[in-house]
Amino acid sequence: MNSAAEVSAPPRDARSFRRRLIGLIAVGEVGVLAAMALLIAFFWLLEPAFLSERNIRAILNVVSFVGIIAIGQTILLVAGEFDLSVGSVAGLSAVVAAKLMTAAALPVSVGILGGIGVGALIGLLNGLIVVRLGIPAFIQTLGMLFIGQGLIQVVTGGYPVYPLPEAINTIGGTDLAFGLGWSFAFFIVAAIAADFVLRRTVLGRNMYATGGNKEVAHLVGINTSAYKIGAFITVGALSAIAGMFVMADLGSGGTSIGSGWELTVIAGVVVGGVSLFGGAGTVAGGVVGILMLKVVQSGLVVIGVNSNWQQIAVGVIMVMAVGLDIVRRRYFIAGA
Repeated sequence: MNSAAEVSAPPRDARSFRRRLIGLIAVGEVGVLAAMALLIAFFWLLEPAFLSERNIRAILNVVSFVGIIAIGQTILLVAGEFDLSVGSVAGLSAVVAAKLMTAAALPVSVGILGGIGVGALIGLLNGLIVVRLGIPAFIQTLGMLFIGQGLIQVVTGGYPVYPLPEAINTIGGTDLAFGLGWSFAFFIVAAIAADFVLRRTVLGRNMYATGGNKEVAHLVGINTSAYKIGAFITVGALSAIAGMFVMADLGSGGTSIGSGWELTVIAGVVVGGVSLFGGAGTVAGGVVGILMLKVVQSGLVVIGVNSNWQQIAVGVIMVMAVGLDIVRRRYFIAGA
């Protein structure tokens, strides 16, 4: 009897290997890092200029802007919600800050705080309507996207806001290292801090619990409404900061700031293993996903692919990432 049981039972080494494999696949960033390494090698083999200093710098600069928003979007997705208005919030916050510093002649510090305040206020409004009134986040934030776009035109009259104070131009023109400025420095510091909070603190664990199972989290005493609203405020404020960094880089409050960012950010963080269903993902994964998305877009440009195909590639990657997330949840994480 014992010998038969030994034959039917899988070897201990096989079980150990299976657990390690499941643990590896369950970590979203691992697969994305591997895929990104393959893509970098692929584009480099097709066109060595892909890894030129100029192109690498361009990718990192773009990532620093949308990456700041991706940090907030990751936190919000972990809490079980998402925000489609981040692009218009970034643009509106930038032009409001620019108007405060030019038309109202307020100090630079007041203008920047005003822009951040606009983003945080919109985030608060989104959070209250979604959480307190029960309006689905898709409807509320999509509506706010159009409202924000309209307000940008109202504030600016359809024209860029300039000239900005010299301090803003200095911020945008600063070269800290490798041609990267304050936006990249802020992005790195914010990403490290947010990743630590989500992984290592009670606040982060409660955020995962809120997105994973709101009812159970509420039963154990977690104020899920406060966590969701706080996450909306965070993504709103970070969107405003990203928008103002672009404003500083351009030297004006342009009406196109933030245009199209909302889908890019969501696609990137989902590619990085952040679940659209809440309760799973990391800031590190979201950041890696954004970087991979920009690697794909830049690589397609470098090898001369038509811009229409670039959009198709982003859409295909996002659908595949969501499919992988569903498979990972259904078969690997559940079976661990």
